[in-house]
Amino acid sequence: MLLGCIGDDFTGSSDLANTLAKEGMRTVQYTGVPSEPADSSVQAGVVALKSRSIAADEAVKQSLDALAWLQAQGCQQIFFKYCSTFDSTSEGNIGPVADALADALNADNVIVCPAFPGTGRSIYQGYLFVNDRLLNESGMQNHPLTPMKDADLRRLLSAQSQHTVGLVSMQHVFQGAEAIAQQMKTEADKGHRMLVVDALQDKDLLEIGKAVKGLPLITGGSGVAMGLPKNFGCEPAAVAWTPQQGKAGVLSGSCSQATRHQVAYHLESHPGLQVDVQQILDGAQTPQQAADWLLHCEGLGLVYSSADPDAVKRTQDTIGTEKAAQTLESFFGETAALAVAGGLTRLLTAGGETAGAVVERLRIAQLAIGPEIDPGVPAVRANKDLVLALKSGNFGTVDYFEKAASVLGS
Repeated sequence: MLLGCIGDDFTGSSDLANTLAKEGMRTVQYTGVPSEPADSSVQAGVVALKSRSIAADEAVKQSLDALAWLQAQGCQQIFFKYCSTFDSTSEGNIGPVADALADALNADNVIVCPAFPGTGRSIYQGYLFVNDRLLNESGMQNHPLTPMKDADLRRLLSAQSQHTVGLVSMQHVFQGAEAIAQQMKTEADKGHRMLVVDALQDKDLLEIGKAVKGLPLITGGSGVAMGLPKNFGCEPAAVAWTPQQGKAGVLSGSCSQATRHQVAYHLESHPGLQVDVQQILDGAQTPQQAADWLLHCEGLGLVYSSADPDAVKRTQDTIGTEKAAQTLESFFGETAALAVAGGLTRLLTAGGETAGAVVERLRIAQLAIGPEIDPGVPAVRANKDLVLALKSGNFGTVDYFEKAASVLGS
């Protein structure tokens, strides 16, 4: 294995695996830290953790366990992947995990680059934008688990990391890989271990990829991984895929703006079943009922808890944020297991926590990466009878659900 990757959630890990596979690396996504060695043909291994929203000390432990396994596979470089909207408050774990990995690898010049222009995420002068809005004005300020109230990546990371944070600005990135590498050294000489790197376009990410060749540790979103495969002699290649026949269904737990628009669009022409935390707790809605509904409804059925921020806040205030989240994750995971046992062969999920709950409940050990559905979202195969599309909440066009089902098969 050449490149070892640690992802802090399942959808983001699929996003990263998709990027690497498109650029020609033989890539496998693992669910949690594997207990067995990787196949010798794997060039890039992505260990998907469910650590984005957990306590920092536990996230560090899981990430170091993943690092140890990847090092045992012979990896020459490690990539720590987090969300392109840097989903991590001042109490978050991106900084502690990056610090711990840097210490373990004796790494300096550690870049911090969540940019993903293909989905509208860009960094300018250290500030993270979503399309034409600052991160904290993009809707992410209303995220139910990681509300993002600041767009300044240096300030966000400084609140979490033990190290000072430098900047490689666009004036250097525009000049290409050599200028980026030189500015990284200049910032490191000032005592900055973590370095936010600006990026506006894909070509910026490719130059950043060249600049970090040979460094032991990289951190960021999947976008910056675009330039890494060439460092290992890989070239872009078509990803093989065999379409899956059979019943399809959608489980959506994301409350992001993008997903809520997708849900509303889908419901105009497809059946939907809305679930409510209190009704689940009262036993009025059960996973068996939801699974049966998915299996027997006409068309592409959608089971969803997606709601606007005010409704989410009312639920959290009444039930508690953690209990509400755990209730929905358990519900979606069990619904998925029952639906698959009943014959569902194409399963779509929306939201990182939902995807994590589903993959864990289905006990999927690894995923084979297929073609891209939308930027950042690949089709993946769990086994000969089941394919999945694990969408981050903020990704995908408004007609994503129909498109994803079509790519998965018919």
